[in-house]
Amino acid sequence: MKAKRLFYDKATLPDGSIVEMTIWQLPQATTERAHGLKYSLFYGRHGKRIVAYGNELGKGDHKHIGAVESRYRFVSVEKLISDFLRDVDKARKKS
Repeated sequence: MKAKRLFYDKATLPDGSIVEMTIWQLPQATTERAHGLKYSLFYGRHGKRIVAYGNELGKGDHKHIGAVESRYRFVSVEKLISDFLRDVDKARKKS
């Protein structure tokens, strides 16, 4: 069985920035992805990543805020999206 896309949303904001979120349900949970999900949440402008959350193999759950990468504690899909959008909002207020 392949991964199944559970959620996808992409928006281009008036300033040209992009917010794109994708979440997949994996066929089975793994040691690195005990929650059984793969996700990629991105906010950027002019080809530059400003905020991103992801969990690619070898890195586990993590986030990027500007040039800083840090671990992310996954709790639920709802909290993941809420945390991401909160960080996007903070970044937008700074620019």
